[in-house]
Amino acid sequence: MHRVDKQSWMVCGMVGMMTEEINIFRCLDFIRDNSQAMAQAKANRVYADEFRKSLKAILMQQSESSTASAKEADAYAHQSYLDHLEGLRQAVESEEVLRWRMVAAQAKIEVWRSIGANQRVIDKTI
Repeated sequence: MHRVDKQSWMVCGMVGMMTEEINIFRCLDFIRDNSQAMAQAKANRVYADEFRKSLKAILMQQSESSTASAKEADAYAHQSYLDHLEGLRQAVESEEVLRWRMVAAQAKIEVWRSIGANQRVIDKTI
């Protein structure tokens, strides 16, 4: 699981609504510096999600039950399947944490742009 450097995340944040309180370059650096981790987190989640289907099929083949529904129930109850689900849960959490931090950084960039545009309009009218 990728851990995001808390300091790099917090410096991108804004305390108030003044443009100097949004460090645009740190927001951009955060996005750039965490893009590989985001891609890896998504790849891990997709792989875990897809492998879940393969694991179910493998476990169903190993089951000694006679009906398909009983084999499926055996597969879902198998400890390795349950362990895999826990890994999938962690993969989804890692991806979502990074995704929402990226979204927040992008939103802060948009706020910075809006404040700048508003300030230019005010400067023209004065």
